[in-house]
Amino acid sequence: MIAPIPLRDIPQTNIFRKGDVFVLFGELFGRGYANGLINEARKAGMTIIGITVGRRDENNVLRPLTGEELAAAESNLGGRIINEPLMAGFDLDAPPGEPTPTDLLAGMTLKSWQDDKLDWEQIEKCRKVGVTRFRDSVTKVMAEIDGMIPDGSNVFFSHTMAGGIPKVKVFLAIANRIYKGRGERFLSSRALFDSDLGKLILMNFDEVTANTFQHLIDGSAAIRARIEKTGGQVRYTAYGYHGTEILTDGDYEWQTYTNYSQGHAKMRLERVAEAAWAKGIKATVYNCPEIRTNSSDIFVGVELSLFPLLKALKKENGGAWADTQWQACRALFQDEQALDKLLKKISDYNASSVMKKFRNFEAWPMDNSAELADLMIGTSEEITQMHKDRKALVTDILSALVLEGTGPLMFRETSNPAGPVLWLNHDIIARQLNLMHSN
Repeated sequence: MIAPIPLRDIPQTNIFRKGDVFVLFGELFGRGYANGLINEARKAGMTIIGITVGRRDENNVLRPLTGEELAAAESNLGGRIINEPLMAGFDLDAPPGEPTPTDLLAGMTLKSWQDDKLDWEQIEKCRKVGVTRFRDSVTKVMAEIDGMIPDGSNVFFSHTMAGGIPKVKVFLAIANRIYKGRGERFLSSRALFDSDLGKLILMNFDEVTANTFQHLIDGSAAIRARIEKTGGQVRYTAYGYHGTEILTDGDYEWQTYTNYSQGHAKMRLERVAEAAWAKGIKATVYNCPEIRTNSSDIFVGVELSLFPLLKALKKENGGAWADTQWQACRALFQDEQALDKLLKKISDYNASSVMKKFRNFEAWPMDNSAELADLMIGTSEEITQMHKDRKALVTDILSALVLEGTGPLMFRETSNPAGPVLWLNHDIIARQLNLMHSN
């Protein structure tokens, strides 16, 4: 990928209707992008099927959901959940009686982790166990889903799996320094990924974020063949992140949250889609804008790219509804002039020489730097302090708007996708939102 491929026109096609099937390949937790697609599937009257990643017991053994957990999860989804654990990654897997990767990390400390070495032969054995476990579970899940999909119907598979950070105490301390630290508390992301700990995390990111998309495509091959033979169509989507175009000085310009550790795995996800597309399988990764979610809140400063969406709403033929969004945001600040001050601060931030150094699409994802941390984290904290309540932020409003806009864009574009990798930037999202609220 040498340049972003943006979706510029609002898609008009919709092949999905009542009786078609929407499959969420990843459990639905809290706020996040998946909610937007599920809302569209509900509106279309589709049958909604989900899965679970399962739960770990007190001995870290993977188990299905209990009856109570399953009922709550199905109520949240608004559909049936296949209760076969599809936990991705291999950090808690191992051959019987042997240590897991998480066990191997247990002895690492803040003082030793950069020099500590891992047993890569053992880790590879664990990875194979984890991959085999996941593939076997996919086979069971797809066999059950196959019986729930009528011949000739259209099927929408939505992949939402991401992550892969092992649950070890030492990483929490490291993450606080990489993603939140400045001054003496700053830690280079390069230091992490040059270490054995970092290399293991990158491997697990690949398995969770990217390789699961391949397992989904491969595991549903029989369903795809049957559906296409009987007149239906099958589509696959996944959520990517690879920077976003935002409005800067009157033009849309690509920028990125630099300190994004899953960047390489997200590009691997793109390659999975490209390989499937080359075989005639309609699989599309949608690179979506930065928003605040339960998982992204660790990345302090990721939310700074959200603020220019307000200007995009007005630029893209925004009217009274766009004005209402501005007023809702203004109401969250201590000072009536704070929103204008904030947007000026964000404009200066994006125009700074520090930020311009990181607008290199071909070099993405780049390592962080001390000067970047000072500017980004400092700006984030200054803006948060401008609010009346730290728990009621403008970025909550803007994140919800992005989710609202991306849902219909992805849903309709997937009916007749333009390619395997597409960017949903602030321009198309603003246009979609303005269109939805124009009546």
